[in-house]
Amino acid sequence: MIISQREDFPFNERNRRPPKDKVNALLSFVYTLLNHEVQSALETVGLDPYVGFLHTDRPGRASLALDMMEELRAYLADRLVLSLINRKQISGKGFVEHGDNGIVMDEDIRKEAMLLARFLRNDLDNYPVFLMK
Repeated sequence: MIISQREDFPFNERNRRPPKDKVNALLSFVYTLLNHEVQSALETVGLDPYVGFLHTDRPGRASLALDMMEELRAYLADRLVLSLINRKQISGKGFVEHGDNGIVMDEDIRKEAMLLARFLRNDLDNYPVFLMK
């Protein structure tokens, strides 16, 4: 689904802790933003975000937030990452490789990825969706 900037954003598989490529770095970052927003929403309505159904309960892990994220992940987070890449709103130059310690985004790339958080907080009317042509 990456149709633009394929050379700068190769993607073969999902990996994390640490992410080994630029797409995985973006996905991890946007998933983290989404997790915090879902966790806040759960707490706002009085639900304990740490008691989940699908994800195993573990100390410090917001299992219910992870459960709720599953249905939103593709629609919000994955689409946002694809849109940022395919619309060339980010470039492959905004990442720093740390060898075995993975790859991280620079400050400019993190600012672009914050669009998801702004959309979820209703700071934006809509976010740039990925459209198939």
